[in-house]
Amino acid sequence: MSVKPVSAVSMKDMLRDMPDEKIDMLAATSVLQQKATEIRGQRVNWQSYLQSQMITQEDFSFITSFDNADAAGRESLLKDKRTQCAKTFLNLLEHVSKDQTIQYVLVMIDDMLQEDRTRVEIFREYSIRKREPICGQFLNLLNGSDGFIINMTARIIAKVACWGSELMEQKDLQFYLTWLKDQLTINNNEYMQSVARCLQMMLRIDQYRAAFISVDGISTLLSVLSGRVNFQIQYQLIFCIWVLTFNPKLAERMNKFNVIPILADILSDCVKEKVTRIILAVFRNLIEKPEDSSVSKEHCIAMVQSKVLKQLSILEQRKFDDEDIVEDVNFLNEKLQASVQDLSSFDEYATEVKSGRLEWSPVHRSAQFWRENAPRLNEKNYELLRILIHLLENNRDALVLSVASFDIGEYVRHYPRGKHVIEQLGGKQLVMQLLSHEDPNVRYEALLAVQKLMVHNWEYLGRQLEKEQSTTTGGKPAVAGKA
Repeated sequence: MSVKPVSAVSMKDMLRDMPDEKIDMLAATSVLQQKATEIRGQRVNWQSYLQSQMITQEDFSFITSFDNADAAGRESLLKDKRTQCAKTFLNLLEHVSKDQTIQYVLVMIDDMLQEDRTRVEIFREYSIRKREPICGQFLNLLNGSDGFIINMTARIIAKVACWGSELMEQKDLQFYLTWLKDQLTINNNEYMQSVARCLQMMLRIDQYRAAFISVDGISTLLSVLSGRVNFQIQYQLIFCIWVLTFNPKLAERMNKFNVIPILADILSDCVKEKVTRIILAVFRNLIEKPEDSSVSKEHCIAMVQSKVLKQLSILEQRKFDDEDIVEDVNFLNEKLQASVQDLSSFDEYATEVKSGRLEWSPVHRSAQFWRENAPRLNEKNYELLRILIHLLENNRDALVLSVASFDIGEYVRHYPRGKHVIEQLGGKQLVMQLLSHEDPNVRYEALLAVQKLMVHNWEYLGRQLEKEQSTTTGGKPAVAGKA
């Protein structure tokens, strides 16, 4: 199967998605590039390897010729000795044990590929002849302990996987993407920039995106972005999310990972123009790319609820040289303003629940809302109820637990079969567990919800409960939970 790059990318998008050479120039200050520059200045005594019989005469002849040649000389040598090139480099990686020499060989290979992308085919042709996976020997090096070796190897693998005429084999792809994902989670990883750079390359290819999703890649990206990382890493990881959103199906699923609230938080704090630009580009794709218009509408509402309109207003006051930013700000402003006009209270509620960021917004306390909309929580196989119950089970935020408990109680109060549905979905037990929660507001809302779940005359008992709370605390409870 042949490699296909990002689909449906406009000329403007291609300008955003800079060629690898330009990004490599920008990343020249990365730890990997700095060390590569140092290693290029070293020399290897290939004669000693020949004398100790660690390499063959033909490998020695090729590597010394290649190592001493200029660009034209390398080009000429590779025309005549393509097979020997792959054979020699792979033999050296297999038989040489000295880290310094392996580092030097990897830099030579990387420079050779950077000089001409089509040279990745040298390794593919050799692997076919040997009936071995093209990246097999490189993947083995990822298990080593030298940071430079494993990260330069990872960089080479990305180039072979992305620049070759054939896709990476599925098993090797899963291993490689899992390795990259795990590297992102290492505390103070000095090679983080290089790891992110590999992902930026891989995720431009549509067939590799599904594999990245299958190893829980999006959750990892967003987990890292939710922490404290510098603006360069922010840009690179958000770039990865941006290229993922060119796939319409992935764009539709993306906010299930809470991408909009997380990127909205970064947008409100960031001062770097390129980070602002890439976030706006993600938001635009989340509206433009989904084929289901209702999903685009949900994304608009999620952006409104995440205070993106306020940020757009601030950005409008700034002067940007980048016309893409101005265009995206105008586009998003128009779409979000339109969504506010069409916004129903149920749309607002559904989007808030799906975001998992529950708060005491007016819609929760509106008796009219619950009278009119309680049965709608049954739609799509109880999708919203299942999310509320999932929050009760997995969320640790006291505010979220309080609001979710209250909502479940209001659903039961206004939907005749609500008690049965909540029991069937496992919600009743979870609400009861919250009766012993350390936070008094959570206990209070859980207690109200339990009354509504267990007793027919819940209105009377709810008033009694409030009366008791007022008596014992000398006033109103910490969070007024009127039934």
